[in-house]
Amino acid sequence: MPASSNFQQAIRDAQSSALVGPNVVNKALPYVGGGMVVTALGVIGGLSIMSSNPALFQPLFFAAFIGELVLFFMASSAANNSNNEKALPLLTAFSLLTGFTLSGIVALAIGTVGIGAVGTAAFATGITFAIASNVGRKMSDSVGQALSGVVGLGLIGLIIAMVFQLIGGIFAPGMFGGSGLELIIAGFGTVLFVGMSFVDFYTMPRRYNDEQYLAGALGMYLTYINLFVFILRLMIALQGGGRRD
Repeated sequence: MPASSNFQQAIRDAQSSALVGPNVVNKALPYVGGGMVVTALGVIGGLSIMSSNPALFQPLFFAAFIGELVLFFMASSAANNSNNEKALPLLTAFSLLTGFTLSGIVALAIGTVGIGAVGTAAFATGITFAIASNVGRKMSDSVGQALSGVVGLGLIGLIIAMVFQLIGGIFAPGMFGGSGLELIIAGFGTVLFVGMSFVDFYTMPRRYNDEQYLAGALGMYLTYINLFVFILRLMIALQGGGRRD
């Protein structure tokens, strides 16, 4: 899943302190919340299929993953062009498929650290959102631009590390398949997306006009979905990545 919606472009656009969409954040927030609810429904659906028909889950997962990528680019294009009537159903379907593909890591977290881990990750994500909403809107240009640059570089580093982990896990699972590297990546990813949550509230009104609220909502949605995932990954890694006896 894409880590953020054209995040590097958002950083470049934020170099200007002028607000192009002073109301875009408030218009986007209900759709971020709605996307989270739809994602939760997708997770529940995925967990239900895993429980009732596990053989069916894997082919559906791959189909959902491909559909998720296609819908992301279609929805992003429509939202960036302020075609909100087209973008909204695409984003709804994207959120549902995202939830379905996340059901695997949710199931792993439940089996490894218990169902409370999912609630903890969701609560931590919500707390981060509340703090970022208050602080991110008030950041000065100097702080906002500096944090945007740091987070942008961190995102590049995270992607490189995850690709390195994936390739290494295929060719040398003994070296790269352990929980040590996963713990580092999960911890770094958690910190990175916490920082990105603050950046979103700073960059959104400087990048999007008020009619591009769905484009802003998509970027913010991806930030908090990824934060939730990395918190889960961190808790799993802290337990050694395996199921408890």
